[in-house]
Amino acid sequence: MTTKTYWLEHAWLDTHVEPGVALTVSTSGSAAGRDGRITAVRTDVPTPPPGAEILRGLTLPGLANAHSHAFHRALRGTVQVGSGTFWTWREVMYSVADRLTPETYHALARAVYAEMALAGVTSVGEFHYVHHAPGGTPYADPNAMGEALIAAAADAGVRITLLDTAYLSSGFGQPPTGHQLRFSDGDAEAWAARSALLKERDHARIGAAVHSVRAVPADQLQTVARWAEERRAPLHVHLSEQTAENEACLEVHGCTPTQLLALHGVLGPRTTGVHNTHLTAEDISLIGGSGTGTCMCPTTERDLADGIGPAVALQNEGSPLSLGSDSHAVIDLLEEARAMELNERLRTRTRGHWTAAALLRAASADGHAALGWDEAGTLEAGALADFTTIALDSVRTAGPLPRLGAETAVFAASAADVSHTVVAGRHVVRDGAHTLVPDVPKALADAVAALRG
Repeated sequence: MTTKTYWLEHAWLDTHVEPGVALTVSTSGSAAGRDGRITAVRTDVPTPPPGAEILRGLTLPGLANAHSHAFHRALRGTVQVGSGTFWTWREVMYSVADRLTPETYHALARAVYAEMALAGVTSVGEFHYVHHAPGGTPYADPNAMGEALIAAAADAGVRITLLDTAYLSSGFGQPPTGHQLRFSDGDAEAWAARSALLKERDHARIGAAVHSVRAVPADQLQTVARWAEERRAPLHVHLSEQTAENEACLEVHGCTPTQLLALHGVLGPRTTGVHNTHLTAEDISLIGGSGTGTCMCPTTERDLADGIGPAVALQNEGSPLSLGSDSHAVIDLLEEARAMELNERLRTRTRGHWTAAALLRAASADGHAALGWDEAGTLEAGALADFTTIALDSVRTAGPLPRLGAETAVFAASAADVSHTVVAGRHVVRDGAHTLVPDVPKALADAVAALRG
């Protein structure tokens, strides 16, 4: 066990910016392990202690990207050509998914997770459903694709919650076809048996996901929910992202997707609904009343023209909010936080729905909690030593008083202003450069090029 000290020029301590903070952290074992923790927090330290690592700017708890599809990063700049809908976008996405192998997926995910670290992300929730070879044939290791993602996160120096996803049908009452065959295990029991083979590591936790109510038959939802409950694991689900899904669910089951999930025991404090866009008042009450979380992904929701979800109403009903970059149209959790507030301003024509502190909590502590990393997301003794530093002297952030650092970070800064990212007490990003992946742009370019048809 070794200890080191970080001196933070300014630190966000949940409610306010504190100047001159010294963090003592303990480290041992592997990178991104459970061992790297904050052991002491000292305030009123105006100058760096001898031997301390100096972090100039505003240091925040590490950011949590609660919803990721790593392979969607290969779509950036491609699906923005022309017009279309979510459903035409999906066909392009399927064509990329069909070209993934464990090797190419590892290379892409490593680069994507490195891009996240450069943006201040210390934990990612990977909503993983590309399980098998094209056509649905299992690999020799039935979790080869999931293992590639877990290894990629380790190589990029970030934590991961692999949300192993049940994707069993192409629509209500319709078997998987074509591209979707490689997503399906056949039924929920087979999905559960394969998922049970995945093992947690120091940097990796295993959760579950229902892709959507259209992709998991109603009589199999409870199997997935039970798997997560027995393991006390996170359970995520795409929920009411599209009005077409709501309409089909009403036609087949006579209820909304939220009501269907409630009926089959999917909602609850360890569950997070992703998007939660097109909801009824009863849906909002069911989600909030059950303590089910809401992960908003504003940059993807606007890119796909999905709509603006009722985040304020959901939170008021008791649904904790988290944030994700989803399809990675951009990877910038500060932008996701800002967009959630600004979208609501456009919708209501009023300002100030969330404070900067509340938005930072959604991007950090509540995001980590949604991924099963409850001990991350704060700068306090006993917490995981995961944090990120935002420069306060860039063209975007220069000018405001340091005590307004939270507002500056949320409403002015971008991923480009991240200067340091520390995971488990170790620098993953130092002075804007990734310490484990030397040339992230090249790694991204090479990995995306390998998937071009």
